[in-house]
Amino acid sequence: MTLAETGSRKKVVKRALPEHSQVLRRTTQIVFLALNAWIGIQFYLFVRYYETGGRSFFASRPAGVEGWLPIASLMNLKVLLSTGGISKIHPAGTFLVIAFLAASWIFRKSFCGWLCPVGTISEYLWRLGRKLFGRNFRLPRSLDIALRSLKYILMALFLYAVAMMSVPAIHQFLDSPYGVVDDVKMLNFFREIGTTGAIVLAILALGSMATPNFWCRYFCPYGALMGLVSLLSPLRIRRDSDLCIDCAKCAKACPAALPVDRLVTIQSAECAGCLGCVAACPAEGALFLSAPRRRRVPAWAVATGIAMLFLGTYTYARWTGHWNTDLPSRLYFELIPHADEFEHP
Repeated sequence: MTLAETGSRKKVVKRALPEHSQVLRRTTQIVFLALNAWIGIQFYLFVRYYETGGRSFFASRPAGVEGWLPIASLMNLKVLLSTGGISKIHPAGTFLVIAFLAASWIFRKSFCGWLCPVGTISEYLWRLGRKLFGRNFRLPRSLDIALRSLKYILMALFLYAVAMMSVPAIHQFLDSPYGVVDDVKMLNFFREIGTTGAIVLAILALGSMATPNFWCRYFCPYGALMGLVSLLSPLRIRRDSDLCIDCAKCAKACPAALPVDRLVTIQSAECAGCLGCVAACPAEGALFLSAPRRRRVPAWAVATGIAMLFLGTYTYARWTGHWNTDLPSRLYFELIPHADEFEHP
């Protein structure tokens, strides 16, 4: 008797209660996307104030912009681990990278599946692509594996560069004009994007429409780091083979193309803890997020845990005075209008 024949004879026990994991996750995604949009607008107004010599609307610098500076954040994390001290330049980035790593460690790469605004946009792009094309596309297995290695190569290069820098060298970099306004240079890249940059972004957008999470799956070194950390997570997607009816809906729903229907537990670094497979499963109790000793973890616990971790880290950083980069306005008036003139030291 084949597995398919056995599975076809199983009777599905439908859920007694509706499954709300995707509502919770998408709400969290939208809230965090809106937060980043607000940070972006405030940061733009902050930069324009100093670019115009104080003749435009004043906005204070939002420290949350440092979440978009992962390399500087990793540098500051090394300073913290090496000396126990917090850098005065971009300190918020230190706490944000700690919060994101902790979330991915505890809740299965949840930074990528629940918080990352790029991941959220990517998800809506592949959903749009599915509506336009009638389906999404998977690359051949050999090409898929080869491309997935790129993000780990990039991650290794960045980690190696940070690891090889001494603490004094990191301070010298961050205290340099380039280090002070590297966030402004990032903004200017998008404001003054050239033809090559626009083409690359267009390719990534089209790729994301065709293949789920194209950028995240193949090129994002930050996501690669979060994925490796998630391998140590105490949580796993678990399939109860006795309750499973072998419909394979979980595997079809997985944006990472993991064979959920053929495994007992999902331990892959590609699993973003999105719970999409759990939401797609029609059988009561067949698929669930499991803590040690097979204890079931509901979606609301994941959403609450992520929110408490993020807000707790933010509150601690503000309380200890390590959130804002406090520099005199005179320095910003001097540096921001000439941000593009500073070269990488």
